[in-house]
Amino acid sequence: MQKKFVSSLLLLLLLNLLVKPLWIFGIDLTVQNRVGAEAYGLYAAIFSFTFVFNILLDLGLTHYNNRAIAQNPGEVARNFSKLTGLKFFLGFVYILVALVVGYFLKYTSQAFYLLLILSINQFISSFILFLRSHLSGLHLFKADSLMSILDKVLMIATCGILLFGGVMTRAFTVEDFALAQLGSYLLTALIGFVLVLKKAGSFKLQINLSSYLVDLKNSLPYAVLILLMALYTRVDNIMIEQISGAFENGIYAQAFRLLDVVNQVSYLMGVLLLPIFAKMFSNKEDVTKLSKLAFSLIFIGTMGVVMAATASAEGIMNFLYVDHVLKSTNVFKILILSSIAFGSTYVFGTMLTARGDIRTLNIVAMSGFGLNIILNFIFINKYGAIGAAWATVVTQFATAGIQLWLSLRLVKIRFEMMYWMRLLAFTGLAIAVPFLLSNISLLWWVYLPLNAFVIWLLALPLGLFNLKAAIELMQSRFR
Repeated sequence: MQKKFVSSLLLLLLLNLLVKPLWIFGIDLTVQNRVGAEAYGLYAAIFSFTFVFNILLDLGLTHYNNRAIAQNPGEVARNFSKLTGLKFFLGFVYILVALVVGYFLKYTSQAFYLLLILSINQFISSFILFLRSHLSGLHLFKADSLMSILDKVLMIATCGILLFGGVMTRAFTVEDFALAQLGSYLLTALIGFVLVLKKAGSFKLQINLSSYLVDLKNSLPYAVLILLMALYTRVDNIMIEQISGAFENGIYAQAFRLLDVVNQVSYLMGVLLLPIFAKMFSNKEDVTKLSKLAFSLIFIGTMGVVMAATASAEGIMNFLYVDHVLKSTNVFKILILSSIAFGSTYVFGTMLTARGDIRTLNIVAMSGFGLNIILNFIFINKYGAIGAAWATVVTQFATAGIQLWLSLRLVKIRFEMMYWMRLLAFTGLAIAVPFLLSNISLLWWVYLPLNAFVIWLLALPLGLFNLKAAIELMQSRFR
């Protein structure tokens, strides 16, 4: 399983590192600079609003389906036909609820139109993830990896033409941005449907309400978990917009975009780990070695990026943004710290999900949501976007710490004490590296990768990552 994990991770990272940065920095960033902080702040707030209601689109079906197929591949044909009809029914309910709530929030006509488009986008995006759960559940990681970037490739092409092709006779708007995403999602969903159909062998749309109730009952715990995690990771945008306004939310969005980039690697690792962990638990295999490898990779990687990015924060923000650089820099320096906790969650939270400890995870997520709401309410009123950043950091580290403790206690994985001592030493040295290198006069774009590279190298003499063993695993996989 370690061989499959490392080789699949390599492919997934390669594809996403080629495409996602181009989307985020080449397209999404350009859109914000073109439309301005206030307009983009409105888009970010509505996007987060539609994301919060995402539970109604899925009700845990994707995670449930992924785990079920990984443990029993014969389920793919049955689940594909039976659950697709349910997904469309949930999509209708989701869009209706989102629009009704938007009406009662007294959104303006522009905001309501944007809400309609983004709600449809969320439905199609959720359907794409549902299709991908069939592929990853069957351990078809290459096909899943290609599907993970296809929508972004199409969006880059479409938005690139609109932004730089000289075809627009008026100013580019956030509505244009949302519509371009809609077209890309539709084409990706169509291709994904064909891929899954080939593996399933047949498809017959089934409408069976009594059967749906059984499936929803099985997936409901996953749905609650997804809702709670969505709430305490996305509610900050909504609360900033409601308390401090769209402008302050635009400042926060500038910093959050970079956090989203850093978290992509950890997220992709979590996507791979879920079906692998699920199959290992089903076969009663020990997950200690794989979890240790995954956690080491994520911790080493994120620590290097976090410390390097913090040290070069002002240069990065000056390079990326036209306005409000100082404010967004201060938010970014705080917010980026949470990526360390996010990374841990994508390993140990995923492990507990694959094991079926959903009720326990729901309690953790509920606690995290409550803590985040309280901290946001207190800090945003007083400090605005910076307060929301601190609320995110505290919440993420609290929930990540609890999930790590639960994994050690429930799964019975054992990391030796010397490993934790080496990890602590690595953390201290990683913090010290930027201060030591700051004595050298360098441009920020040289200082940034140098810091990260030096920090990553420290993991080798400390024995946190066996490079030779990892290379042997990958070579054996590709023989």
